[in-house]
Amino acid sequence: PAQESLWADLLDGDVSVGEFRLQEHRTNWVLHVTVEYEVAEPDEPDDATPVGFDIGESKLLTGCALTDNGTPTQPYIYDGGRARHLRKEMHTTLKRLQECDAAPWRGDERFDHYQNALTDIIEKASREAVEYARQFDSPVIVLEDLSNLREGLDYGKWMNRRLHNWAFARITGRIEDKARDAGIPVRFVNPAYTSQTCHACGHIGSRRSQAAFRCTNEECWVSEYQADINAVARTVFWRAARFRWNLATAANIAGRVNPWGESLPWKSAGRRQNSMSSGCQPETASVSGDDDSPQDGSACDSTTGHREQSRQSRQTTLAAFQF
Repeated sequence: PAQESLWADLLDGDVSVGEFRLQEHRTNWVLHVTVEYEVAEPDEPDDATPVGFDIGESKLLTGCALTDNGTPTQPYIYDGGRARHLRKEMHTTLKRLQECDAAPWRGDERFDHYQNALTDIIEKASREAVEYARQFDSPVIVLEDLSNLREGLDYGKWMNRRLHNWAFARITGRIEDKARDAGIPVRFVNPAYTSQTCHACGHIGSRRSQAAFRCTNEECWVSEYQADINAVARTVFWRAARFRWNLATAANIAGRVNPWGESLPWKSAGRRQNSMSSGCQPETASVSGDDDSPQDGSACDSTTGHREQSRQSRQTTLAAFQF
């Protein structure tokens, strides 16, 4: 089994146990064991390819690398619709149970159900993010440091509740853990103005909708771009420019994948849709102007603080291997 070495380390005392959890699964009982062990900090290669990820709510993850001329290549989008639906449904369900004075165990049961489903989405998204980064030569994952996100967060009571309660730290932490386990360095940058700055020329632009960024510099080749991809491209650019990296070449506009693993077409405004293997010229990347952000609902999930330790948590099932 894949976890055989972890079981051996656990018996030898080389790893520490974080949690034992016994769960009933249909007609069986399953014991889950979380183990913690040290992960060495990967070395940062000189000819690294920075691969940035932007964590959001409408789009759970948006990623891309940059070409040598600063053009985003092979953008990757992990849709957040399923997670938003679960959080809204959880908020509504728990509120109704509270209003009808339901037994506390009923609320706890439903809360655990939704949290397990959200955790599953986070695990899948973080795993796909690392797999996406591994396709590039000498990748270095670049993330925004969202440690102080809450300090300046003031978008009104309804929006503040949604953003305060979303799992920015959990997603960041799981990407960081899995990347280090795969030997991929992870670096953090200041997130200020990444969603408002053009990745190509550095000018402050405008967002006529949640989904579209418009550059106001008449001399720039970017007129309208997918907002999340522009933001993550700018995140990668800042990191790359700081160390004068020689970035990889190629330019592709990709589709997106939702939490169910199904391929979804990228809606564009009057342009041909391209697959992962098709190329495109660095002209105008037009996108749909629809604002697909949810209009109600929230739930409880996690804080936004960034963890400094480089430790990896693994969850494995006792029945998976027998000595």
